[in-house]
Formats: sequence, C-alpha cells, structure tokens
Amino acid sequence: MDIQQARFNMVEQQVRTWEVLDQNVLQLMERAPRDEFVPPEYRSLAYADMCVPLAHGEVMMPPRVEARMLQALRVDAADRVLEVGTGSGFVTYLLAALAGHVVSMEIHEDLLESARRRLEAQHAFNVTLDLGDGVRGRPVGAPYDIIAVTGSMPVLGEDFQRQLCIGGRLFVVVGEAPAMEARLIRRSAEDQWITESLFETVIPPLVGAPRRPRFVF
Repeated sequence: MDIQQARFNMVEQQVRTWEVLDQNVLQLMERAPRDEFVPPEYRSLAYADMCVPLAHGEVMMPPRVEARMLQALRVDAADRVLEVGTGSGFVTYLLAALAGHVVSMEIHEDLLESARRRLEAQHAFNVTLDLGDGVRGRPVGAPYDIIAVTGSMPVLGEDFQRQLCIGGRLFVVVGEAPAMEARLIRRSAEDQWITESLFETVIPPLVGAPRRPRFVF
C-alpha cells in the first residue's frame, strides 16, 4: 500500500466530501499515521471508509467521523481534554496533536497497553492513559475544556456535560442502532447547555452504558 497516496485519497474522497473544511484538521488527517494504530491484520484497511474492528467488539470510527468530531470540537493548544474510550489510541493521538493535554480512559487493559505502545512510538507524550470505567466520565480532574466520547450512549445523562468547564465542548453519539445521532454539546453557563445535532452514524455503545427499559407484552 502506498501510504501517502492512501492518506491523500482518504482526505480528498472521504473527509473533504463530508463537509470537513478546517485546514488544521485536514492537514492533521493527511499526516497522521493511522496505519500504525490499526491491528496488523487490518492494516490494508487503515484508510478505508469503514469501522475497523478491535478486540472486545470495539471499533475504530471511520476517518470521516473522526475528522468531523475534531472539526466540531475546535480543539485548541491550551485545552484539557478527556477522551472516553481509548480503543486503538488513534483518536487519542489526533486529540493530543491539537490539545495541551489529553486524559484517555479505557476499560480494557489490553487495549490500553497496546495504545500506550503506539502513542509512545509516535512521541505523543502529552497523554495520560487511565484504566477504568468512563461511562460516567472522570470527575477527578474535572472540569475539562473538551470531552470526546468514542462509544455511543443509548441514553445520555448529565455526567459528561457537568464535567465541562464553562465554554467546554462535548462530542457524543446518542441513541441505539439504527438511529444514532452525533451531537456537540456546549456548556454556556453553570446550568445551561446548547446542543447541536451534527450527523447520523452507528458505533458500538460504551461498556455498561445505560439503556432505555425494554417493554415486554
């Protein structure tokens, strides 16, 4: 695989065509070594428009979703970021390239350690990896400028958004398949948030995420 050409094609054919116009995001996606974060057996699919499987039923989101997330969050060099769901470590790498510091939580130890090795190999040292259940966020260290949730939430409570600072942004996918919605939530005041619907997508839920009760007749 011609890596440089694959990255170029990904940006031009997937990312730009999905309304990603932020030059910082486009340049980052074109230089980011996504193939170094994909499991070896899926390396040839590193830049494909698909969810790449990981262990434990987890996935890497498609590149266009990652890019739209970054564009919506408007990550700044001074931002403190919480990522819930480290996975392969690739989104962690992207966030770390733009932010001041990233804390990333992962419930599966093997995924966390694999991500640690990949991030160290790419010299992403402004990252703290935290083994634990992030389904209710990470109150220790809050408030955060940005929270990025890389697994879906069938039901969204207030845990994440209350861990934002005033002006902070939350990216989260809400709902259950086949009807999931990516949202950007901004905290505008102590008890006020503004929610923007971004796009529809489908990704696996966070482990232990609350679900709506099922009705049995």
